[in-house]
Amino acid sequence: MNLKDFGYILPEELIAQYPLTRRAQARLLVADRTSQTIQHDIFSNLDKYLPEKSHIIFNNSKVIPARLFGRRATGGKVEIFLLKEIKEGVYEALLRPLKKLKEEEKISIEGGRLVAEIIDRENRIVRFNHKNVLKYLEKVGHIPLPPYISRKDKAIDKKYYQTVFAQKAGSVASPTAGLHFTNQLLAKLKKKFLVDEVTLHVNYGTFKPVEEENIMNHKMHFEEYAITQTVLKRIQQSKAEKRKIVAVGKTSCRVLETVAQNNKLRGNTNIFMYPGYEFQMMDCLITNFHLPYSTLLMLVYAFGGTAFMKEVYQEAIKEKYRFYSYGDGMIIL
Repeated sequence: MNLKDFGYILPEELIAQYPLTRRAQARLLVADRTSQTIQHDIFSNLDKYLPEKSHIIFNNSKVIPARLFGRRATGGKVEIFLLKEIKEGVYEALLRPLKKLKEEEKISIEGGRLVAEIIDRENRIVRFNHKNVLKYLEKVGHIPLPPYISRKDKAIDKKYYQTVFAQKAGSVASPTAGLHFTNQLLAKLKKKFLVDEVTLHVNYGTFKPVEEENIMNHKMHFEEYAITQTVLKRIQQSKAEKRKIVAVGKTSCRVLETVAQNNKLRGNTNIFMYPGYEFQMMDCLITNFHLPYSTLLMLVYAFGGTAFMKEVYQEAIKEKYRFYSYGDGMIIL
């Protein structure tokens, strides 16, 4: 399967640079795989399109302010992008400028409110002077906006690059399909459908481009996930009752399909879904519009069908939908 099959041309002006402050007023493209039809609406009307007795699965992971800006003792600027907590106060990170930094060097952040020591330069491991780093990140950290948002983060991003149901801190990128939901919309959905949550912490690997011409040679990144026994039993019961399982985003989808394969309630998953993959758990997908050549787009093609999804994306471009993290939404039925 060739990488070139997952390309499309997107006018740059369709890449959303700011969030909609009225989340549920985002546009909604409704793609029906059975009838091969496309409809247009707004996200607040999502319930009109969900199958009766649907069971909706959200990802409750919370984005941490993972980008830090500090200074060396020499006064030079340093950027630290936290990737993964190894143990309390110790993180794997991206460091810039890595070549200039030295082993055991200390980086002062916000005048010393937080200090990061480079304890393993080769593997980019830093240790902070406080174990409860998350508490300090809320004060001195910056929201790690995706590379295609060509501006610095602002106060608005701390609110709108986070889902309203975010609970468990650990992601360095937002599970963006969930950004369109408001508390009001959630309340409406809970009156009509079953709703449950899983956890998948999105890591920086989600932005890693596929470079292999044969996509099956691509090494998929790992992400940490968890689902409770209670939620898994409820989903299995819904499947037995022939309810439709609706995954909110590729992150929820990754959890569902991983558990369907290994039956493990928690762990790390590098599941890679591309055309030809047979979905075992999910029946409907709520998603945003993804980058060309990305594993996210490959998942969407796998679920919606390559030919139909290419048509859907061209329709979205023609209708000037907003693309990527802060963009509009889609439901694939």
